[in-house]
Amino acid sequence: MFQLERRQQLIVLIIAALILFGGGYKYACWQKNNAAESKVALEQLETMPGDEEKKEEIVVHVTGAVEKSGVYRLPAGARVNDALEKAGLKAEADIDSLNLAAPLVDGQKIIVPLKQENTGVGSPGTGPGGPFSTGPPKSMAGGDKPTPGGGSLININTADQAALDSLPGIGPALAQRIIQYREKNGPYKVPEDIKNVSGIGEKRFENLKDLITVY
Repeated sequence: MFQLERRQQLIVLIIAALILFGGGYKYACWQKNNAAESKVALEQLETMPGDEEKKEEIVVHVTGAVEKSGVYRLPAGARVNDALEKAGLKAEADIDSLNLAAPLVDGQKIIVPLKQENTGVGSPGTGPGGPFSTGPPKSMAGGDKPTPGGGSLININTADQAALDSLPGIGPALAQRIIQYREKNGPYKVPEDIKNVSGIGEKRFENLKDLITVY
């Protein structure tokens, strides 16, 4: 069998050692680079905002007795008071008629009314029921209740049970259902939405539509 001299054997061992060392060094560098790339990728993934972290926005329209009537973007969960702070209130704004703590919904229109300085009836003889009246007030016809608030509209988004009960054809039970509906489904967007309440059909809505509002 072919045998190498001692010197040749030493050379072969040195060459083999160099090959092993070089291979091990390259493998170590490859492992290090892979670990660094994995760490960077993980950090980038952790810093990317998830869907649950994205802040949703709602858009509302504020008008009426405000300084800057217009459309405003607000974070989800904002209240009526937040929208009014952006629009700015006029001195004659009647904020007592609004529920400032009510939650806003996307697409909602907020109408800020003016303060009613004179809520009395007209001059004697000119109003319904006066000596020159041709008949009973429309709201009294058929035994219905008188118009609530002397002519002011009832906001079905903020009115309590007593105010809703004052509407023609609305009793305590139906008034409670109106309140329960808005608490479960959010504020009414238009007066016609009240027809979604069980017990309020088209005929009853015809008696209510000129007496109610939403904002």
